[in-house]
Amino acid sequence: MAKHYDKQFKLDAVQYYHDHKNLGLQGCATNLGISQQTLSRWQKELRETGDIESRGSGNYASDEAKEIARLKRELRDAQDALEVLSNQHSGKMTEAIYLEVTEMAETAIRQNAGFLSPEC
Repeated sequence: MAKHYDKQFKLDAVQYYHDHKNLGLQGCATNLGISQQTLSRWQKELRETGDIESRGSGNYASDEAKEIARLKRELRDAQDALEVLSNQHSGKMTEAIYLEVTEMAETAIRQNAGFLSPEC
């Protein structure tokens, strides 16, 4: 799993490199506990755009991405509930329970389908 660094750390890392160029990119990266490629990428991004993007947990590129993430969580929760019910019935889950959980998930998705349409 990739590590996530906050914006200030990234900016400080690039500044550290500029202040200690005698160490080289690899030396600075090693001192900071990051890879040379990571430091190089941050430096390039800052040079080319004037800023470094930092997206933390819970930040979404758009309202649509946020809604999609919410729907995925809701679907995952419904699937987890379905699995628990299935395990409680030793694999003999009644069709009525399955249909009820499936209907709940489909209803939630249908209710939010308008939000995800291209016209919005």
